[in-house]
Amino acid sequence: MAPSRSFLAPLSRITTCAISISKPDAPRLALLPLQSIRCASQKSAGTKKKKARNTYVQYDTKKAEQFSLVDAMHYIRAFEVGRDPKSSKYEMAIRLRSLKNGPVIRNRMRLPHPVKTDIRICVICPPDSKHATEARAAGAVLVGEDEVFDQVKEGIVNFDRCICHSESLQKMNKAGLGRILGPKGLMPSSKTGTVVTNVAATVKGMVGASEYREKLGVIRMPVGQLGYTPDELSTNVKAFMETLKKDIAQLSDRISKEIHEVVLSSTNSPGFSLNGEFKGPDSISTKDLSGPL
Repeated sequence: MAPSRSFLAPLSRITTCAISISKPDAPRLALLPLQSIRCASQKSAGTKKKKARNTYVQYDTKKAEQFSLVDAMHYIRAFEVGRDPKSSKYEMAIRLRSLKNGPVIRNRMRLPHPVKTDIRICVICPPDSKHATEARAAGAVLVGEDEVFDQVKEGIVNFDRCICHSESLQKMNKAGLGRILGPKGLMPSSKTGTVVTNVAATVKGMVGASEYREKLGVIRMPVGQLGYTPDELSTNVKAFMETLKKDIAQLSDRISKEIHEVVLSSTNSPGFSLNGEFKGPDSISTKDLSGPL
């Protein structure tokens, strides 16, 4: 009989081989140098963060085609053919070289040839005072205190401008009209020049007056109706530009604002950049730009 050791030796080789075959080969990870490993969230040391612009981007006007006032009116009226000259209006857009976080220009002026004369004005003052009598004579459509407060609280706002006499300021604030008139831009305030002592002069100045306010480096304001002659529109444009230059001059010396471009457009036409001239050598007669379209 063969010894048991002779049988165990072959059996051990078989089991060892079978076990080694049944085990899957474990994947081996290649070791990468530490310098080549980068985190996706980390920024490379060589890139620099760009500084945000603090001024508005304005294109070079030398590369843009510019027009005289008469030529711009000629093309604009072509876009407005068949429309009521009183329904569409000329509008000026003044582009400024200005800081984004600087103060904005805001004002109100009466043009030599008013664009809109049907502005409804409300005056908050004691109803039986001389200020109320002067306000009605100047053209205010609604005058008083409690009567005005009740209408506004009921949601009835039948006016386009609202001014308050200084004597009625405290009573108006207690009435809590700010939550209604504030979002509409009608709340009287000393900053906007609508809390006054001379009611009659303010009402007369508002009738036919136009407001303008800088927004994103641009000031827009209607400067005429399409039925205006070139001379009438030119007078309004000059008055607007002179007032705007005075507003810029009143700013602090540390605040820089300059007029970059003047654009004339209308309700249904594109804008035409003006070159500052009234009429060009090839412009049509100014008589052809007057009257109906």
